[in-house]
Amino acid sequence: MIHRDQLVAACDHQLRAAEFKDFTINGLQVAGSEHVKRIMTGVTACQALLDEAVAWQADMVLVHHGYFWKNEPVAITGMKQRRIKTLLDHDISLLAYHLPLDAHAEMGNNAELARHLGWKVEGCIDGALGEGLLWSGRLPQPHSVSELAAQIAQTLQRKPLVIEAPQVGNIERIAWCTGGAQDMITDAYESGAQVFVSGEISERTTHLAREMGIHYIAAGHHATERYGVQALGEWLSDEYGVEHRFVDIDNPA
Repeated sequence: MIHRDQLVAACDHQLRAAEFKDFTINGLQVAGSEHVKRIMTGVTACQALLDEAVAWQADMVLVHHGYFWKNEPVAITGMKQRRIKTLLDHDISLLAYHLPLDAHAEMGNNAELARHLGWKVEGCIDGALGEGLLWSGRLPQPHSVSELAAQIAQTLQRKPLVIEAPQVGNIERIAWCTGGAQDMITDAYESGAQVFVSGEISERTTHLAREMGIHYIAAGHHATERYGVQALGEWLSDEYGVEHRFVDIDNPA
């Protein structure tokens, strides 16, 4: 068991949360019990995850996508009210890290995606490793885009959407950013990557990929961002002896 504020301070420090300009609040978003024995992790603090936390008697929910995003309505009504009421009624804290958890060099979403897929990390295109969001590297051996897509599908258990650039042959150089980073495709191309992997796709992404000459793989926003929060939860369990359980709430997006 650990005091809530000590655990939050450890996460804030480990992820360097204060250094990121983000679209939301990173860190403690809803304060619950002062003492934490059980932490449930998940990608998004949806009602289904909160219900699982209540059933498991968790003291804290730790997620990548929390609440209080910029430009969202500030009134605590409807769905937002029900979610926050669930946390408060059961004395459960909500801890959320967005960009800091994408960028972390060891247990961030980008780092964990590369580890699961066996990609060799060479650096960051938009900053230092651990600070930037667009990562670059190489495949262990050259693959066709269909072979790479099949590997991603098997690992993530989700069939990706693939936009092929016919003029590109076998792939060796790769760039990636988990989640909704499809508009980084131009930076990926300019860095020399032959394929860019992210989570989502926009209508314009198809034309950019085909006309620039870079394969694009949309592997799923949720699917590509399941691993960072699990790694953080396991780190907390190892460092502070708390119980950790990850719950994957299915999301096809």
